[in-house]
Order: sequence, then structure tokens, then C-alpha cells
Amino acid sequence: MSGLIHDSDEHRAIRDSVAGVASRYGQQYFLQRARGGEDIPELWKDLGAAGLLGVHLPEEYGGGGGGMAEAVVVVEELAAHGMPMLVWVISPAICGSILAHHGSVEMKQRWLPGIADGSQKMAFSLTEPDAGSNSHNVQTTARKSGSGWVISGSKYYISAVDQSDAVLVVARDGDLSTPEKSRLSLFVVPIDSPGLTYQQIDTSIVSPDRQFTVFFDDVEVGEDAVIGQAGNGLRQVFDGLNPERILVGAICGGVGRYAVSKAADYAKERQVWSTPIGAHQGIAHPLAESHIAVELSRMATALAAQFFDAGQPAGEAANIAKFAASEAALKALDQAIQTHGGNGLAHEYGLSELWFVTRLMRTAPVSREMVLNYIAQTSLGLPRSY
Repeated sequence: MSGLIHDSDEHRAIRDSVAGVASRYGQQYFLQRARGGEDIPELWKDLGAAGLLGVHLPEEYGGGGGGMAEAVVVVEELAAHGMPMLVWVISPAICGSILAHHGSVEMKQRWLPGIADGSQKMAFSLTEPDAGSNSHNVQTTARKSGSGWVISGSKYYISAVDQSDAVLVVARDGDLSTPEKSRLSLFVVPIDSPGLTYQQIDTSIVSPDRQFTVFFDDVEVGEDAVIGQAGNGLRQVFDGLNPERILVGAICGGVGRYAVSKAADYAKERQVWSTPIGAHQGIAHPLAESHIAVELSRMATALAAQFFDAGQPAGEAANIAKFAASEAALKALDQAIQTHGGNGLAHEYGLSELWFVTRLMRTAPVSREMVLNYIAQTSLGLPRSY
């Protein structure tokens, strides 16, 4: 189904490459693994081998040398084939972007090539039970020791820890923070570090990427585990959070495309009283509105990626893209399910399984309410409400 985004030759080649890999596996492979609580290592390996996990990472570290615009194409096209991949956003996008911007040469050499070729993954741990949207209230603490740092605390709703080789941890710097102001530091912590444990959170989300609580019980790391400058972590984190918002927009744009396409095909084929149901405005108009909203969100996501790649302030655009795309995708998916009638809930059609992961995107990685707070005070200049 054509849309308003017109790819460059390079982006078309990337999109075709993604489509080729995704089509070899099919959505049922993805969903069967997700329902069974299993990983998708074969698909991940093939995406890495095709250069589709590191398109935005520096060439000298095994990446493709592109930017967020190229990452958007990959993530959106996977979702448009019914494969919304949270771990792509987490490992290559958030962790890869933070390491590429702030990691030491040694750290980049150690992690970026593996992230780019799919042989390694890195989880991202920011959220805590008592510090969800408020990153300033992080309580997991890192303190200097004789040989490096000791990290203590817990993180909540951390994706794909069980698949990962390391965790990028956002911690309160216990030596630099004051009661009045927390200073954050970032660390790369190997998953097999003594004192690091995790416990799965049972959710309704159908995805190969499961959610966990992660515990840090006096986990010791060396001086070389620190990313960039200690105490400067909040600024460094945002070099990962804007890509996160942009690529959540891409996931939702892809889900929206998938839903509208499936519904349109069904509405052309399904006949009641010898007439395709798509001939009725009660079916056609809601799908047309869904298509409009999805395409507008795709344009917003593309613009946010363009700003980010140009080094321009991207916070407003990234938040708008995430908000618009998550709203549009959920409405499109709901309308697609409605168009299919009872078949909308059948596993054969691959729609209902996408509901909870798409619904998650209205809440995470930043809730729609916090996006509205940001736009109200930053874009409109309204008084701060919290």
C-alpha cells in the first residue's frame, strides 16, 4: 500500500532488504516464538548479517554510517511485516547511540561491532519502581571503590535482559550527588556480573522481548565501565532517549501500516449480501481516517529523525512523533480488528496479538501525559504542572 513517504534510492534499498529478510520468516514465526516465550535468534542473526542492525552506527565500528533516518526505515518496515521489535530500539538504538556518542574508544571497539552484527545485545536500565517518568529520582546508586565502582539498587520493566550480554545502567552517583540535586552516571555492566540478578514480570504483551525486574546487589565494575564523564549521565541519556522516541514512532508507523493494509485487503475480499464490505462507508471511512493518521505520524517521525541527524534540537519533534504514532497505530489496529469481525481475534490474521505491544507504546517509553506536559511547557510556554 503506497503512502506519503517517498524513499530515496538508498532508503528503498534498505526497505527492500528488510522486507526480504522478514518475508523469509513470516509473521507467524515471530508470533509463535512470542507466544511461547522464545527468542528470535535466527531472524536477529540474519538482520545483523544484512547490515540492518547497525545502519545508524559508525562505519569504523562495524555500522553502516547512516543515522536515525535509516534506522526508522528498518524498524518501521519490520513492524509493517507484523514484527514490532522492542529490542531493536533498546540495543542498537538507545545503547548503541549512547555508546557511539559518549563511549571510550575501547568501549566502542568492545561493544559496537557486536551490536551491529547481531552477535551481542545490550539492555537499557533506567526505570525504577519509584522513579518511572522522573529520571531525576533514580535511587540505584553507584559509589567509588578502590578498584572501580559498586552499584546497588533495582530497575523495573527492563526489556530483553535474558537475551543480553550487558546492561547499560543509569545510576545515581553517590559521590557527586547532593540531597538537593542528583547527579547521574552511566555504566556498562556485564550480565554475568556477581550480584546482578533478574526476575521476569508476567505481562499480557505478546513479544519475544520480555520484561524484567533487575537487581544490583553490590555489583562491582571497573573504572572502564563508566560511559563518558561521571556525573554527566542525564545529558548522555538523552542522546539515547530521543532516538528511542523516534523509533517508537517508527514501530507504531509500521504497525499502523500493517493494520490498515490487512483491513483494506479483507474489506475488498469479504462479501456480505454479494457486496464487498469495503464498499460501505461505515467500513471505508474509518479505514481512510486511520490511513491519514498513520501517514501523518510517519511524516512526523521522518522529520524528527531528520532533525536528530542534522544535530538540531529534536526533543519536541521526537515527542510529537511518538505521541502521534502511538495514538494512530492503536486506533488503526482497533479499526482493523473491527473490520475483520470475529476474525480479528483469530490467530490466523495476526492482529489481536499486536494489541498489547501497541497499547504499551501509549505508556512507554514516556507516557502520553508526560509528552503533553513537555509540549505544554516547552512548546506553548505554559507553567510547569509537576
